[in-house]
Amino acid sequence: MPESGDGGGARPLEGALIGLKVDVDTLRGTREGVPRLAAALAHRGADATFYFSVGPDHTGRAIRRVFRKGFAEKVARTSVLEHYGLKTLLYGVLLPGPDIGAKAGDVMREVHARGFEVGLHTFDHVRWQDGVATADGAWTRREFERGIEAFRKVFGFAPSSHAAAGWQMNDHGLELEREYGLTYASDTRGGAPFRPQLAAGASPCPQLPTTLPTFDELLGVDGIDAANIAEAVYRRSLAAEDRSRQVFTLHAELEGQRLLPAFEALVDRWLAAGARLVRMASLADALDRAALPVRRVGRGTVPGRSGLLAVTADAVRSA
Repeated sequence: MPESGDGGGARPLEGALIGLKVDVDTLRGTREGVPRLAAALAHRGADATFYFSVGPDHTGRAIRRVFRKGFAEKVARTSVLEHYGLKTLLYGVLLPGPDIGAKAGDVMREVHARGFEVGLHTFDHVRWQDGVATADGAWTRREFERGIEAFRKVFGFAPSSHAAAGWQMNDHGLELEREYGLTYASDTRGGAPFRPQLAAGASPCPQLPTTLPTFDELLGVDGIDAANIAEAVYRRSLAAEDRSRQVFTLHAELEGQRLLPAFEALVDRWLAAGARLVRMASLADALDRAALPVRRVGRGTVPGRSGLLAVTADAVRSA
């Protein structure tokens, strides 16, 4: 008998592709969380894409978000001190921000050597997340190119994909993804893959939005805790409008550390349901790019996350 609520079958996600996108924000997350996640995934034959922050760790400067609506509530729900550690929360404030690429490049290269896909998350995570939404073209180019060059210094090659820090993006950044010939990007939230509408027309660099809620967006809401978070995300994957292709974003600082058992439980749940857990490039390779809708990237809210994020807007006709 199928499990109640599993969508009418013992393997309700048979053949579905779930892209796993690992955002790595901090030095501690790189050194401690990334190896644990890579080992857990490899043990299960699951794949993922690791998006690295490759410049200074200025996590402590995120305290400026305390006045943003919903930020204090999120901090209280997700036990930021517990997950990030006091030292990380002082970087860029009372302690100098360490260069993540310089101090943990060996960890990044090891993940790539193990066969996982790697991409650019950002140069300075806090600076991009807090500044890019209202930044001009010169600021955006400077920060983006810093990330490209720092990534190249770590790996010896340029990134082929980008995942914006905190899902914060602007049109200048989307244009730079086109200019640098990125294969795809995952900067946005919600909906099916699309090609961004730019001033000069539709970008050839498709967006693969995150479709599922993250652990930190659900923790502390409606009785969800570390013991049942895996089941909560799994149920949402069953309820997705398109079960066949979904994207889940996890963080090396959370799922790679204290929430690793919960993430492992979620991976096991998905595999048992018949899903394939793949790198983001596998989702991009499966696209019929000529048939993708063209959409503008706007700004909107996502339940459980403070502030405005880059989201898909109404479909527009390609030039």
